[in-house]
Amino acid sequence: MKKWLFSITALLLILPAIAFQAFAGDKEIKMSTTTSTQASGLLDLLLPELKKDTGIDVRVIAKGTGAAIRDGMDGNVDVIFVHAKEREEAFVSEGYGTKRYAVMHNDFVILGPKNDPAGIREMKDAVQALKKIAESNSMFVSRGDDSGTHTKEQFLWKSTGLQMETVTKPIVKKGKKREVTFTHPKGSWYVSIGQGMGKTLTYADEKRAYTLSDRGTIIKYKLGRKHTLDLELLSEGDPNLFNPYGVIPVNPKKFPHVKHELAEQFAKWLVSKKGQSLIANYKLMNQQLFHPDAIPDVK
Repeated sequence: MKKWLFSITALLLILPAIAFQAFAGDKEIKMSTTTSTQASGLLDLLLPELKKDTGIDVRVIAKGTGAAIRDGMDGNVDVIFVHAKEREEAFVSEGYGTKRYAVMHNDFVILGPKNDPAGIREMKDAVQALKKIAESNSMFVSRGDDSGTHTKEQFLWKSTGLQMETVTKPIVKKGKKREVTFTHPKGSWYVSIGQGMGKTLTYADEKRAYTLSDRGTIIKYKLGRKHTLDLELLSEGDPNLFNPYGVIPVNPKKFPHVKHELAEQFAKWLVSKKGQSLIANYKLMNQQLFHPDAIPDVK
């Protein structure tokens, strides 16, 4: 009898813990996002505050924007947080996402060697700067990885009016191999390496080449590391270089298993006054990395 009572008592003590763990697991969502939101440290600021306010845990899967969008299209995550506006809008219009929430923007910059053989220093017209790089046959290193940065780069090259070619190349990310089809200008001076931003910057630095980077990553690599880059920021400020980020809950009508209510709560928290204020006030090396879009004048 005593053993039976002990077992019942132990079970009664364990059940609340099991129930709590199950409840906690129910409040976890999976998010595919671009590497820049994680590498910049922004998510390290936002997600603990989200947890305090809502109890929601976010399991982050950081990868290129193209791969993050595919995660959403396959129903592998509950929400995506990326930066390729046209592709995001297509994601929603094709029924994979419920709504795109405009969260924030930063911008891209064109970097190159100190001697600047193409002569683009202080040019504000990004398209003309790229055209001069091509005309001078100066090496340009592309991520070539179907990321949001790569998407922006392709848009800029297409705007130059240069002769383009469409290629399909294999890339390997986190041990997984897949093929990417993209368009770029013809010429041996154009080098596509199928890598993330950090490796692209390092390679361009070693080769004294030009490249395109988001501002947050270059701030981190230029100012936040002991061994810095020799690449210099040569062209910036063109509205064509603006880089908007959006968050999109995955559509439960297409994928009934997704935690849509929690994903929606997360998205609305990001565009709330608190979420926007945290984004506006986040700095790296005393420089602002992102500008809020839902409430642009938030304090």
